[in-house]
Parts: sequence; C-alpha cells; structure tokens
Amino acid sequence: MEWTIEKIRLDLKYTWKISRNASTFKENFIVKCQGDGFEGIGEVAPNIRYNETPENIAATFGIIKNNLEQCPSNSEAIETFIGIDTIPNALKFGIESAFLHWHCKKNNITLQQFLGIEKPQHVASCYTLPIMDPSDIKDFYELHNLRRFNFLKVKVNDEAALDMMKEIGKLGNHPLMIDANEAWKDLDVLINFIPKLKSFPVEFIEQPMPSTFEDEYVQLKKHCYLPLMGDESVLHNPNFDLLEKQFDGVNMKLMKAGSYLNGIKTLKEAKKRNMKTMIGCMVETTLGIKSAWDLCSLAQYADLDGCLIIDKEPFHLLIERDGNFYEA
Repeated sequence: MEWTIEKIRLDLKYTWKISRNASTFKENFIVKCQGDGFEGIGEVAPNIRYNETPENIAATFGIIKNNLEQCPSNSEAIETFIGIDTIPNALKFGIESAFLHWHCKKNNITLQQFLGIEKPQHVASCYTLPIMDPSDIKDFYELHNLRRFNFLKVKVNDEAALDMMKEIGKLGNHPLMIDANEAWKDLDVLINFIPKLKSFPVEFIEQPMPSTFEDEYVQLKKHCYLPLMGDESVLHNPNFDLLEKQFDGVNMKLMKAGSYLNGIKTLKEAKKRNMKTMIGCMVETTLGIKSAWDLCSLAQYADLDGCLIIDKEPFHLLIERDGNFYEA
C-alpha cells in the first residue's frame, strides 16, 4: 500500500465564529491509499480544541508513514495501527476512512455492508448560525434561505445568547438547538439563564460549559428543564457511566471518535442508555460529511452543514435540497 497526504485550503463563505474562536478559512487534509489498482481517500479536519493543528497533522503523518505502508492491508491491522494514542483522532479517522473506501472498492461492497448498518436514503440536517451581531440575523437568514431547514442550530456565547434567540424567534417556528461550545464558566449564571429560554422552541442545549466541569454538569442536569447534549465531552473513548449523569444525549463526530467503529460504538451505547443521538461534523468537505451521512441511520439528529459554508466545495459527493442531504 502507498499512502500520501495533501493539505487543502478551504475558504469559507462567511466568518465562522463560535464562542472560542473565529475563522475565514480552514486547512484540512486529504489522505490517499493506493494498492492493487484501487484508491481510497479520506478527510482529516483538525480542530485546535483538541490540540490538532495542520502542523502536527503533517508532522505525525510523516513520522508514521513508513510503518503505515508496512502495515498489512486488512481492517484488523489498520484498526490496531490507528489505536496508537499519539496519533490525533482526526488523522486516525482520515487513515481509516481512506483504507475502508479502498477496501470496499476492491471487494465491490458498500461501506454499509462492511459496517453492517443500514444505508440512509436522505438525511435531514440542521443549519448552524455562527455568532454574529443579533441585528444581522434576519439578513443572514434571508441571504442563505434558511427557512428550508427544519432545525436551526445557533452558536452562542454567554454575552449575547438571549439577544440572538430573540431575533431568531422572530423568523419562524424552527425547532432550535443551542450550541455554546463551552462558553459558560459559572454554573449559577447558566442555571439562572436557562429559564429565560422557555418562550423559544428549544430542542436541547449543547455543551454549555467546559468538558472539565464534570461535577457541575451533574448538578446542571438536575436543574435544567431542557435536554443537555454532550459534544466536547464525547471523544474516542467516552465514559458513559459519567456521561449519562451529565447529559441527555451525545453528539458524535467522526473526527473526534477517530474511526467509524468507535463512532458506531458510541451511538449504540448512547441508544442503549436511552440517550439522544446526534451525528455532527467539523468544517469539512463532502468527502468527510459523506462519511458522517453514511452512519445517519443510527442517529436521531444530524448536523451535516459543515460543507455548506465552504466556498467552492471540491468533491460534490452530497446534494442538499430543502434541508435534506442526498447521495450525489
């Protein structure tokens, strides 16, 4: 097997602002494996929140490339290889994704057949509004024709969350998902804020405090009338005994899970414990988003809009129509 990696720059249609940072472009990677006349490709979407940078992705791949090329070309060997702790999770997924796409092409099977899951026909996704001045929300909503999406996800911080919700509430009856990306650092302030949301059709609040606030989340769940969705607290080896005390659901992202198999395991364990399930994404091309789409028969909610904010998306593996994603 021959393995290569290439960095790609993805310019965004608008500034992507969340509670901890803002960006106008993203640098992702495309991993390729070739052998026996077939090629598989996978995407790596590094996230600085997890200490992943373009520099350490490229450096790590350079270190492991020779060992990877000597690895037996079977799924068991690849899963063992990417289990190495020093490999960033996003890179692990890029490697596994490329290999499994190669493996399925070579053996003339679908990814779902290999994974033993049902293939979706179409997937309804939410659309995420980045943090912005509340006065800009109406124009943003109209410009991007967001009425076509059933669910809207709203990125918020602890300063302007209520003002943003008031403006979005004027635009229709979309069920709303509130995503704080760990913005609140004071449990009491958050507990006092949440009752102010009762007039809005909120589905859940996603990761309002840092993942390190383990005891605070246990207390919050006891005082919160809304479901709580874990995101940054849900990585490649989640502690569900703790998570079910903190949250009502989990947002599984393949770049955090590090592999399809870990992602599937996370979703199935959440369902077993009667927790809500969501499949999310980073800012990714349709190569990465298609990988998430492929698992959507296992989840209640989908947040697959990471490809829609990319200007000149390069792969076109999915088609979005009326808020639904279809295989191209």
